[in-house]
Amino acid sequence: MNIHIFGASGSGVTTLGRALSAESGYPYFDSDDYFWEPTEPPYTNKRNATVRNEMMRAALLSTSNWIVGGSVVNWGNDVFPVFDLVVFLHLPKAVRMQRLMQREFERYGEVIYTDEQRAKTYKDFLAWAGDYDENTGLANRTLQAHEQWLAACASPVLRLGDMSKEERLGAVWKKICELNTTQ
Repeated sequence: MNIHIFGASGSGVTTLGRALSAESGYPYFDSDDYFWEPTEPPYTNKRNATVRNEMMRAALLSTSNWIVGGSVVNWGNDVFPVFDLVVFLHLPKAVRMQRLMQREFERYGEVIYTDEQRAKTYKDFLAWAGDYDENTGLANRTLQAHEQWLAACASPVLRLGDMSKEERLGAVWKKICELNTTQ
């Protein structure tokens, strides 16, 4: 089973992906680990797209079942095999933004407010993440882009909204069971 979970930043992709991985035994590959070079602070230097794609392709070819988390809709058609299931997570903007502010503070602490450069990075990140819904041009990862990709997607799609992690896991397992009985 090859599963792709994606949505806006703060929608719960990593949480669901890791939980599903723990229950299924399928390895979880987070797109951020391939998209970004390791840096301190993190998420500041994009990895070369060719290198990123080769790394991801090699990781996926190393196992027969996997879960990919994160938006990979613009990575190219030759990176991923056909997904057996696509899970799209969508939350109201206010919920996502609150989650992101809490997550960033838990990860980095007061430095996101007290250090001038880190405060700017934090503010820019929140503006980028908030633009997902508005699509004003700050971000290329938008609800509109995701909806367009989903409309062209040939794989089965499961859309999940504001639910607990357990409810989301249950919905994914139910869909996997449905897919397994129709194959």
